[in-house]
Amino acid sequence: MSGKRLSEFSHTFPAVRGIQSGRPCYIAMCPLRLIPKIFIFDEEEVPPELRAQRILNRSRIPEIATYLLENREDYTLSAITASINNQVHFEPLADTGVAVNLGLLSVPMDAQILINDGQHRRAAIEEAINQNSELGHDNIPVLFFSDDGLQRSQQMFADLNKHAVRPSDSLSTLYDLRDPGSAMARYIVANVSCFKKLTEMEKSSISNRSIKLFALSSVKLASRSLLRKGPKDTISREEMQLATEYWQAVTEAMPDWKDTEERKVSSAELRSHFVHAHGVTLHALGCAGADLLTQYKDDWKSRLVNLKNIDWSRSNTELWEGRALLHGRLSKARTNVTLTANVIRKALGVRLNPEDQSLEETFLQ
Repeated sequence: MSGKRLSEFSHTFPAVRGIQSGRPCYIAMCPLRLIPKIFIFDEEEVPPELRAQRILNRSRIPEIATYLLENREDYTLSAITASINNQVHFEPLADTGVAVNLGLLSVPMDAQILINDGQHRRAAIEEAINQNSELGHDNIPVLFFSDDGLQRSQQMFADLNKHAVRPSDSLSTLYDLRDPGSAMARYIVANVSCFKKLTEMEKSSISNRSIKLFALSSVKLASRSLLRKGPKDTISREEMQLATEYWQAVTEAMPDWKDTEERKVSSAELRSHFVHAHGVTLHALGCAGADLLTQYKDDWKSRLVNLKNIDWSRSNTELWEGRALLHGRLSKARTNVTLTANVIRKALGVRLNPEDQSLEETFLQ
């Protein structure tokens, strides 16, 4: 290094300078290849009270890395927030005017840079670049703050995460253009008249005042069960059309749903008095439908008429307590979905598989 100390070398980034709570901060564009080299996070063995970040959850890393690799031309990464424990140098493009806050940010190579928010992104970037070095030429925004000590860094972490709210499953389903299950759910809702009018597209829970009956996320879950699809499985156009046909046939066998669609009965009233107006039954209809489509490939539609013979009343506790209901309240637990689906299977003349039969016998004991 020609006698120079490491501190005399620096990373330089195009940046914008700003002020937050009286402190200078900088937003810079950083090449992804430098992210693993210049950012650190607290070691796991350090006690929580001496850290300023959560422990790295390594199970999240492959998922983010795969997202970057599979969407090389169409991914989005939010900014990393970090604190620097060393003096940085900002060289503005001009002495006055707007450009006074535009310039080059130099960060000493021996500076300790602590990630306040984004350590999983950092680890995933490193893993993705190891598999595709071309990704390293892309950039990610980084928000730099001066490190004012452990307490300040801990407060920053708390503040950054305090108001973070994960979007509802329904909203994610509505906006996710990559997920096959989400595409199927949107297709079904658009092509089944009852769902088109009665599906809540943004929220995953239905309020008592809502005119909707089912959440988009419930349609997605039930339809994946119908086609026996996992979260990552592809879904063909033919399969989407089959699912749409199935749900259209189900709605025709549910006069109460039709009455709600035509505003003859309010959604709140239906949800209050019947189990078939809830996500647990929609999911169960998907599970039972999967067996129906398998066992009766040629005449499955005609069998759905038997749904009218089921007493869906919540007051029929002899039938629904322990299945769709637990102590009078709807339950979406896997066991309750299966036991509810068993009622539907029997009504449709569908054979129970050994696992479902065993659960049924245990329940009836």
